[in-house]
Amino acid sequence: MHIHHLALYVNDLEAARRFFMTYLCAISNEGYHNPNTGFRSYFLTFDSGAQLEIMHRPDMDDLPKPRSRTGYAHVAFSLGSRAAVDDLTRQLQKDGYQVVSGPRTTGDGYYESCVVAVEGNLIELTE
Repeated sequence: MHIHHLALYVNDLEAARRFFMTYLCAISNEGYHNPNTGFRSYFLTFDSGAQLEIMHRPDMDDLPKPRSRTGYAHVAFSLGSRAAVDDLTRQLQKDGYQVVSGPRTTGDGYYESCVVAVEGNLIELTE
């Protein structure tokens, strides 16, 4: 068994799509639109085969996203090396994204950084 995909609701579907394509080399499908509900989505595929569905509905609630809450905490992307983590973290910070931790080695031995991206959702970058 494996996880088929994760899904993330966003307000700005095109900006979220650009983020994942620009910084994490995602490949996007052409998208889906249901004109009856206004629902739109893209499936983004990463080089490992993992997929993320980004979705939008015009009638969504957009509640505050405190970091300590129940639910999914972050999505982690393995970049393959410490240098790649360092480089992408620097680039994201330069481009205006908030780095909330790292790059650092955690107590359990992971080398990572964590960035607030895509409408307040956390993206973790690991080696």
